[in-house]
Amino acid sequence: MDMLWNGWGDPAKAAPLPDPVTGLLRDMLGVKPPRAGEATSPAGLPVPEVTAGPATLRALADAVGGEEHVRTDAESRIRHTRGKSTPDLLRMRAGDVTDAPQAVVLPATHDEVLAVLRACSTHRLAVVPFGGGTSVVGGLAPQRRDFVALDLRRMNGLLELDPVSRTAVLQPGLRAPEAEALLAAHGFTLGHFPQSFEWATIGGFAAARSSGQASAGYGRFDDMVLGLTLATPRGTVEAGRAPRSAAGPDLRQLVLGSEGAFGVITSVTVRIRPVPEQRHYEGWRFASFEEGTAALRRLAQDGPRPTVLRLSDETETLIGLAQPDAIGAGPAGGAGCLAITGYEGTAEDVAHRRERAAAVLEACGGTLAGTEPGERWAHGRYSAPYLRDALLDTGAFAETLETAAFWSRLPGLYAAVRTALTDTLTRSGTPPLVMCHISHVYENGASLYFTVVSAQGDDPVAHWTPAKHAANEAVLAAGGTISHHHGVGTDHRDWYVREAGTLAVEALRAVKYGLDPEGLLNPGVLLPTD
Repeated sequence: MDMLWNGWGDPAKAAPLPDPVTGLLRDMLGVKPPRAGEATSPAGLPVPEVTAGPATLRALADAVGGEEHVRTDAESRIRHTRGKSTPDLLRMRAGDVTDAPQAVVLPATHDEVLAVLRACSTHRLAVVPFGGGTSVVGGLAPQRRDFVALDLRRMNGLLELDPVSRTAVLQPGLRAPEAEALLAAHGFTLGHFPQSFEWATIGGFAAARSSGQASAGYGRFDDMVLGLTLATPRGTVEAGRAPRSAAGPDLRQLVLGSEGAFGVITSVTVRIRPVPEQRHYEGWRFASFEEGTAALRRLAQDGPRPTVLRLSDETETLIGLAQPDAIGAGPAGGAGCLAITGYEGTAEDVAHRRERAAAVLEACGGTLAGTEPGERWAHGRYSAPYLRDALLDTGAFAETLETAAFWSRLPGLYAAVRTALTDTLTRSGTPPLVMCHISHVYENGASLYFTVVSAQGDDPVAHWTPAKHAANEAVLAAGGTISHHHGVGTDHRDWYVREAGTLAVEALRAVKYGLDPEGLLNPGVLLPTD
């Protein structure tokens, strides 16, 4: 099944907002019903004509074993247009599909990917690797119109599982739920559960340095990758043959986070762990975000570290966004700030860590809110993107952005981004509601994930752009990174260049030129085009 073309996920899981929330949006933010005339299906949208000639399409078909694996119909092209950021969805709903790919090409093997890259090189077509299509930072929006979407859904297998070493080799088009099912049949889990879990793919996780909601226990996806295979216009790169190595710089880390700009990831060797015997989630209340942040830092630095550890600020807790499937039901977990802790493992290990963590949280001012907030969060952990669609349906604008910093810089970063968003959107006549949570913690710092809701205004994309830019400027000025787990894409590219520095960008350009000398791979994503 394909994802909803102008929204998120499975249409059957979408639900309208409760009446109290709709009223709150109207009264607090001045949200008005959406304008009429939004496109309701791909049928009839003005998709540009395919300009790739018969020889080009024949070469692509030869590369992937037949014409049935090269799609040029309007709907297939529309479904591979851009990603799932709010501006992406608003443009789709307005019927703007001007940057649809020339074709959608579906290879089944590493060699077929190489053959597609050779064909595209010969016929001067750009290539955008496409997994789940869940990018929210312009990662599927190249700065060329003559490109093909390289859909990897046919490369969706578990190639190898080594129970002794606890490793698995997965293909890039494997969606996360399918990967978990295949591993669970052998008694293992990857432990990677980002908000995009239902639709994102293994290759996408690697290409964007994804971080899952259980990162406190399992680590980020780049922590899990032990090896990978990369197809490039010049051939194949194999990286990683041991759990650790001193044989030069780690080439895996060069590919991880490269967002398809250096090559197409065709397999990933990952660390796996036994399926946990028990999972337990609970809620804790703190009087303030500052107090809760200090408690999370204690656990992250001194332990015991839960498998899931997250904290919503006062606004997010009040609105109920800490539990997206219960929004509008009143403050989650009571007043103040809600923290969620989760534990996975053997029953003995879960009980031991819970007891020790509880002592730390109580010493930091926390009050146990019981299992209900934690279980409700776990039940609705993938609901937020559907909630975003429901907000758009009511005429609200809703978008997210995230960053990370060292613990000492976190308070200043939190304040700076909130101020930048609030001031910019208020000046544009659409004062926002800005919410935030911490969802990924480390010994030395943590992430901040902001959710912004406002009225759409006359031109919602135009009204968001200066606010997003202001937030990006605030992130860099306050010492944060431009992205913790969403990636760079085109939305963050110019700020990433500033964060990395001129010399580092020159080095990355040299890598791209060495692997992709004609600049065919995702042009303008991650790095500026020449």
